[in-house]
Amino acid sequence: MGGSSKTLPKVVVLMGGPSAERDVSLSSGRECAAALRGEGYEVVELDAGPDLVVQLQSLKPDVVFNALHGRWGEDGCVQGILEWLQIPYTHSGVLSSALAMDKQRSKDMFHAAGLPVVPSGLFSKTDVIQDHVMAPPYVVKPNNEGSSVGIYIVHDNANGPPQLDAAMPDQVMVESFVAGRELTTAVMGDRALTVTDILTDGWYDYDAKYTPGGSRHELPADLPQDIFDLCMDYALKAHNVLGCRGLSRTDFRWDDSKGTDGLILLETNTQPGMTPTSLAPEQALHAGYSFGALCAWLVEDASCGR
Repeated sequence: MGGSSKTLPKVVVLMGGPSAERDVSLSSGRECAAALRGEGYEVVELDAGPDLVVQLQSLKPDVVFNALHGRWGEDGCVQGILEWLQIPYTHSGVLSSALAMDKQRSKDMFHAAGLPVVPSGLFSKTDVIQDHVMAPPYVVKPNNEGSSVGIYIVHDNANGPPQLDAAMPDQVMVESFVAGRELTTAVMGDRALTVTDILTDGWYDYDAKYTPGGSRHELPADLPQDIFDLCMDYALKAHNVLGCRGLSRTDFRWDDSKGTDGLILLETNTQPGMTPTSLAPEQALHAGYSFGALCAWLVEDASCGR
C-alpha cells in the first residue's frame, strides 16, 4: 500500500491502557504502529488513559487501530467510546467483544451452536478456596481476562482446593481440565487461516506466550486431516457465532487418544496478540500477508457499527 497514490487515513494506534495485559498491549501497539508507518500511514501512538475521549477528539483520527488487550480494551468498553465518537475502528464491535471476553457466556453460545466445550460454571472465590467445587482435574481462571492471566490447574492428586491469589476477582470460572495438545486457528475476515500446534515444556502460561523461546509454534500443525479441518471449521463458526469482525483467534485442546471426540474449543480471542512471538501474525504470514499487510488490511477493514 505504501506505493499507492491515494491519501491514506490517519491512524491512531490505541495501546497500553490499565488492564493486566498492559505490557503486552504496549508491545503489540509499537509493532503495529511501526508496520503501519512502513505501509505509508500517518500514525499516532496513544496510551489509553482517563483522558482518552479528549485525546481522540484532539487528534481527530480517521481510524483507530485497537491494540489494547484485556479488560476495557477488548470487552466492549473502548469500542463503545469509539462508536459514540463515530470513529471507525479495527477488530470486533461492542457486543461481540463483550461476549468473547466473558468466557462463560461465550461458552454458553458455543454450546448452543453445537461446538464442543467442557462443563464449567461461575463460582465465588470464597467457595473455590474452601472446597472442590468440581471433581479434579479442573482449571480456575478469571471469567474476563486473557493471556492466561490468573490460571490455576487443580490436578487429580491435589490435596485440597487451590489457594487463589488475592488479586483474583470475587467470581471465577471453573472448568474441567482438558488434557492434550494446544492448538489454535486465526480467522481473518471470513477465512480461517491455518492451525498452529503450540509446543511448550509445560503449561502454555503468560510467560510461555510472550517470552521469546517460551513456546514453539508448528504451522501448519502436523495433524490428522479430520482434526485439522475441524479446527478450521470450528474457529470460523465461533467467529461467526459471536459476531466477530476483522481478526480473531480460537484456541483448542486435543486429546489425540479420543480422535475427533477429543477436540475441545476453549475460547475465542477478539484482540489476538500482535507481537513478534504472536500466533495470528504468523498464521497471516503463512497465508501470504506480511505483518505490514495484515495491519493495513485491518485498517482498511475498520468501520463503526461493527
